[in-house]
Amino acid sequence: MGLRDRGLEIKTPEQILLMRRAGLVVGHTLELLRTSVRAGISTAELDAIAEDSIRSRGATPSFKGYYGFPASICASVNDEVVHGIPGDRVLADGDVISIDCGAIVEGWHGDAALTVAVGTVADDVQELMRTTEEALWRGIAAARPGGRVTDISHAVETHVRSQGAYGILEDYVGHGIGTQMHLPPNVPNFGKPGRGPRLVEGLALAVEPMITLGGKDTDVLEDDWTVVTVDGTHSAHYEHTFTLTSTGTWVLTALDGGEAALGELGVPFGGR
Repeated sequence: MGLRDRGLEIKTPEQILLMRRAGLVVGHTLELLRTSVRAGISTAELDAIAEDSIRSRGATPSFKGYYGFPASICASVNDEVVHGIPGDRVLADGDVISIDCGAIVEGWHGDAALTVAVGTVADDVQELMRTTEEALWRGIAAARPGGRVTDISHAVETHVRSQGAYGILEDYVGHGIGTQMHLPPNVPNFGKPGRGPRLVEGLALAVEPMITLGGKDTDVLEDDWTVVTVDGTHSAHYEHTFTLTSTGTWVLTALDGGEAALGELGVPFGGR
């Protein structure tokens, strides 16, 4: 059975270039949002900045209208893990906000997320953010042609477990991406290596560790979107879209294609 027969979307190099265009829109937008986060700004204001950035670059927000989602970003604060709806909430010093952003260019998607500290945050929260971002890169670095999807999962979990007693969400995972924002296969943030579909050139995946200072259990608020930790502890969320090319790994939503971070981990860079 071929990969396409298993529902996996394998892209041509030309299609990957379109995904890179979408990825750059996301990357530039997230960098703009990173510098815009401050005490006193509302999550709705951040959403307006994001939508303007996406549309001004000739792209369409992936999230707006997706199953009825009303905004262009997900803005999740403190114990909100993912899918927070932007609104009247005003950020305060000591908060952390996870911002998830997606864009479409000529039918092709890019998807990435980061977590930003508002002013000065507690040391354990700062360490949570560091651990989660490092786990993202170690997951991507574990992807090799001929490997398996859960090689990524195992690398994420191994790094998180090595750094402390953190919670790793199991009900929310990474995913394939391309002509749709969410495609097979799922990319969990935990598990044994060597399982799942094979990793091949042209398969694009969004890897997104969601890690908490407490347990892994979550609830969904009455808005039917916002996912929060049951124990009220803080969380962090980082995400990138990447693919494998004939020369290495290419992180489509990183402004430098992931070259610097991959280089530090000894991974060949496969971008153009």
